[in-house]
Amino acid sequence: MPFTLAPDADGILPDSMIEAMAEAGLILPEYDFVESQIQPASLDLRLGPIAYRVRASFLPGPKVTVAERIDELKLHEIDLSEGAVLETNCVYIVPLLESLALPPHIFASANPKSSTGRLDVFTRVIADGTRRFDVIGAGYHGPLYAEISPKTFPVLLREGSRLSQVRFRVGDAVLDTEALEDLHAQEPLVDIDDADLTNGLAVSVDLSGENASGFVGYRAKRHTGVVDVDRRGGYAVEDFWEPIHARPDRTLILDPGEFYILASKEAVQVPPDYAAEMVPFDPLVGEFRVHYAGFFDPGFGHDGAGGKGSRAVLEVRSREVPFILEHGQIVGRLVYERMLDRPDSLYGQRIGSNYQGQNLKLSKHFKV
Repeated sequence: MPFTLAPDADGILPDSMIEAMAEAGLILPEYDFVESQIQPASLDLRLGPIAYRVRASFLPGPKVTVAERIDELKLHEIDLSEGAVLETNCVYIVPLLESLALPPHIFASANPKSSTGRLDVFTRVIADGTRRFDVIGAGYHGPLYAEISPKTFPVLLREGSRLSQVRFRVGDAVLDTEALEDLHAQEPLVDIDDADLTNGLAVSVDLSGENASGFVGYRAKRHTGVVDVDRRGGYAVEDFWEPIHARPDRTLILDPGEFYILASKEAVQVPPDYAAEMVPFDPLVGEFRVHYAGFFDPGFGHDGAGGKGSRAVLEVRSREVPFILEHGQIVGRLVYERMLDRPDSLYGQRIGSNYQGQNLKLSKHFKV
């Protein structure tokens, strides 16, 4: 079936168009999509049957395929068809079950799924001939690969596991400050009066404990058992996480190399005709990284989709030195983009969304 867009099309492709792309042969899965694989504004990517343990992370660069680099760098192969454990601080490359045959005007970007980021599994998508992770250029024809490096917990994966998701775009649909202010005036994007909308909606960290019964977050334990990424509600929180209580001075010292789950002070929402992506705040203001998983689907936190405002969960890791976070400190920005059309299903509607209406929340793998 042919797939066409209007010449002036500008925005992120919704679920119905992703399905149409697959029908037109622009997305080429090894076998049929599974239930909920197509999200409101993205497509989940599935792992193939083989993982390659490699010596180091890499980018292929122009005129080089990922398969060629794997042949140069691989240490051994791991069969994922029946499931296998990937160890912490090792680097693995897994061919994905989806490949692409994009037309010249459609490009794509990838990000870890929310549950992946909350497990501290560092994963990025690589394509042949690319100079950047998680970016697939317009007109790309070829396979996709996941680079996977569990940082805190060893994880059990199998063929078909979904760690990453991809969005398809045409044109430039990012809202500038003026457009974002207009949208916020029509439909408040955040539950505070003095929202900072310069270059995106500013998101700050909540260290008060007021929204989580005196807790402000969790710190991951070391030397834990294995987490099966496809097992929901199967693990006791106390076996993997240490709860962090609010301090009287509303601060938190991040220890280098430790992994934290925190939450935003603000409750945010994404209207149905828009999508958002979390981008790090200016790295010059602090030696920490926040939010591996950056996609926020249309309807996230939206009243019409059952959200009524949702906190952004922050996956935080300090870099080289201890760093003090203070309550209300800005840690990231939500950049909003227009959808090309409204999705058939919003976040939280009929697709098993795990984090609608969330406050401070661990990944779906842990018992509530």
